[in-house]
Amino acid sequence: MDLQALPLDTPGLLAMAAALGWASGLRLYAVVFLVGAAGRWGGVAWPEGLQLLQHPAVLAASGALMSVEFLADKVPWVDSVWDMANSVLRVPAGAALAAAALSADGATWSMVAALLGGTLAATSQAAKTTTRAAINTSPEPFSNWGASLLEDGLVVGALWLAYQHPLWFGVALLVTVVLMWFITWTLFRFLRAAFRRVRVWFAGTAKET
Repeated sequence: MDLQALPLDTPGLLAMAAALGWASGLRLYAVVFLVGAAGRWGGVAWPEGLQLLQHPAVLAASGALMSVEFLADKVPWVDSVWDMANSVLRVPAGAALAAAALSADGATWSMVAALLGGTLAATSQAAKTTTRAAINTSPEPFSNWGASLLEDGLVVGALWLAYQHPLWFGVALLVTVVLMWFITWTLFRFLRAAFRRVRVWFAGTAKET
């Protein structure tokens, strides 16, 4: 990737805040690791609020969790359990990362970014969980693997596009969010079925112990 080393301007910061929030709903640990790695080894000049992600301890932890998530996300039904277990982290983390991107511009912009990031994280999280619940009704795993690899690519692509071409990212994000709302609304019945399966699974585990 041809990453520029110059600090981001205001449109770039807004695009990056939105990308961090949206991508966190899909792959939180990958977002943390990729941003930190780009700042530490890729010569990217992140704003001060995001520079903590470049710390070796943060990179090690996020890299390990990213690897676990990469594998868990490829296994039918394990992916749904993983999603629901991590849903309590993805939305607030997406809000926090978005706020960190604009923290240098004052409390007002930081709050706006947090609201934007949290909303986008919730949107992508809901669409991901709903889509996976529908895909998991299929007996074959290949559609699951394909969806997971597509999400991996979308996260990398979103971060790159927001950094390099913020205006184009804004257009793509608008189309994607509308599409995700439609998918979530259409497939919501599968999400309810997934919640029931996970609840039964946890209940069975509790009885065994």
